[in-house]
Amino acid sequence: MSTDALISEPCQQWLDKFLLHLQVERGLSLHTIKNYKRQLTEVAKLLGLYEWSGLTPSDIKRVMADAKMSGHSPRSIALRLSALRTFCQYLIEHQQLFSNPVEGIQAPKQGKPLPKQLSVDEMQQLLNASPQSSDEDEGMQLRDVAMFELLYGCGLRLSELTGLNLADCLKDGTVKVMGKGSKQRILPLGRHAQKALNAWLKVRPAYASPYESAVFVSKRKTRISNRQVANRLDKMAKEHSLSQKVSPHKLRHSFATHVLESSGDLRAVQELLGHANLSTTQVYTHLDFQHLANVYDEAHPRAHKK
Repeated sequence: MSTDALISEPCQQWLDKFLLHLQVERGLSLHTIKNYKRQLTEVAKLLGLYEWSGLTPSDIKRVMADAKMSGHSPRSIALRLSALRTFCQYLIEHQQLFSNPVEGIQAPKQGKPLPKQLSVDEMQQLLNASPQSSDEDEGMQLRDVAMFELLYGCGLRLSELTGLNLADCLKDGTVKVMGKGSKQRILPLGRHAQKALNAWLKVRPAYASPYESAVFVSKRKTRISNRQVANRLDKMAKEHSLSQKVSPHKLRHSFATHVLESSGDLRAVQELLGHANLSTTQVYTHLDFQHLANVYDEAHPRAHKK
């Protein structure tokens, strides 16, 4: 076994090959790869496997039962099952398994918490209000407004925002974004986002190191971190007395909900968000139900209450 291995050498070798496949061929994030590694290592330890080729459906059921007995949430158990299913398919493709032992085994049912979003009025309150901190550097204020306008105006993931480079700001009023799985997409900039971004770019040279390519930088003149963006947004929300906690992901949810409410075009929202599967975007149809119900009440001749 390798010096830090907790599982057999044959199991470790195939796990390492699989993790490299996820990184190089599928372009998954390091965070996702670490999750796969943790889940599969725990499975091999639990079952005491010497080789993955010995994995059976009974083993998978034992893994699921153990996770449930250990108090894992349905979501956590589903993630473990998903990791196993993907890994087993990889082993089949490399002739280490002849059938997928996960086939036919269902993940436990789990409630789907709906994404929380700000109302249109709350978004206006957050983005249109004047800065509250008179001692705050004006350039940093311009940077913050530009960041939050892009998060909401383009529906960006936080990592997509902090990963933006100057070369990604195209002259035609669009931005090039690198999403999950290293998939690129081009997004239009709304009027407010374009105005805020231009205002920040005019002063950015005074706040960035000469060779820094990042659009958004911290006070250290280097690329701003995800945590710094989240902290700045939280501070801004508190200054403007919003009744709920605001996170960068909540701005993305708000973008999706508001666009769907206005357009009803789920496929377009999928493209804008960069979702690989439409099923991921469909959660917003649940959010939009109350809006649709209100439209029905107002518009359908049989819905009017006299």
